[in-house]
Amino acid sequence: MIKELRQKYNSEFTEEKYNAFVKDLDTVYNKKIDFRIAETPIFLPKHLLNELLNASKEITDALQTKEFKEYSKNALPKQLAVPNEDEHASLLAIDFAICKDENRNFIPQLIELQGFASLYCYQELLNSTMRKHFDIGDNLNSHFNGLNRETYLAKFKETIVGDSDPENVILLEIEPEKQKTAIDFICTEKYIGVKPVCLTKITKEGKKLFYDNNGKKTPIDRIYNRVIYDELSKRKDLNYNFRFTEELDVKWIAHPNWFFKISKYSMPFLKNKYVPPTEFLSDIKEYPSDLENYVLKPLYSFAGAGVVFDVKKETLDAIEDKSNYILQRKANYEASILTPDTPAKAEIRLLFVWDDKPMLINNLVRLSKGKMMGVDFNKDKTWVGSSIAYYEK
Repeated sequence: MIKELRQKYNSEFTEEKYNAFVKDLDTVYNKKIDFRIAETPIFLPKHLLNELLNASKEITDALQTKEFKEYSKNALPKQLAVPNEDEHASLLAIDFAICKDENRNFIPQLIELQGFASLYCYQELLNSTMRKHFDIGDNLNSHFNGLNRETYLAKFKETIVGDSDPENVILLEIEPEKQKTAIDFICTEKYIGVKPVCLTKITKEGKKLFYDNNGKKTPIDRIYNRVIYDELSKRKDLNYNFRFTEELDVKWIAHPNWFFKISKYSMPFLKNKYVPPTEFLSDIKEYPSDLENYVLKPLYSFAGAGVVFDVKKETLDAIEDKSNYILQRKANYEASILTPDTPAKAEIRLLFVWDDKPMLINNLVRLSKGKMMGVDFNKDKTWVGSSIAYYEK
């Protein structure tokens, strides 16, 4: 989107460079990445960067209000409440579609937000590997708030590990080695010393949890939680020795209650120019006449599961529990990333840590040429997939 940088990058791009780049990512830790890596980063012009910063400030300001705390209480199903909730989420991700307004200026539009973990460590591997294989100038940054690689990883480690020994902190997941995001788990261990552990490998004594650390029974002080409730609820085959809803002597990063409280459930609360009009389906007295301009989303699904893009009245009428769905006006992604064939659309995820207040530290990008961002809509396409955004310092 910065014309000069885009032209330079595209003119210097070769398939040989790209293949070497992907091979490096796949082999550096002997783990083939299970999602598509895009051929290009995106380059954020200053006015779009400013809009992203303004949008994230308006949203994070709203999340810190007493009104939001009261509103979000109803997001958490009582049977899933986990004890010892902290004052706020310790991790936050905000997803924006890159669109244009009526004056053809770039504007971000909120797609989703999560009080949950994301690919904080993999994005640093992507950044360093991209710089190794492509000419990404030293004046281009992917971190925020003055951070560089060292200070970024230090800040992230501070959030996850705190004052504990890293061996007493685990990354908790369901069969981590089988997850599509396994490369991020490997990077997390390499960069901050926190190992991925399957929840079936945890033992419990009273309120205390333990794991086997190279043959040593090791107490767990803090859990970097990567278990998604939607997946856990479907895995009836799993045998594990504790329940999230028990009183446990651990610190959760991020606390599981925030998975529900900062989620699609939050979107009807947020009212500003960066948030497409969104309502709970149960609150709508009369459906919009232009349903083709709306998308239906279940509240607590993950990775796009259950989203209905082509909404029809019959679909809405058939839903029994309408309180578990939102109807959101579609964001019109702008196909603005010039590629060798058709332009690509971009979605950017801003990654925060939250100690006393939310702090923006990194980003993640997805590129698409299909109807939606998902893999199924981008089969046999190139210059799509996982990426990163750079901006001029």
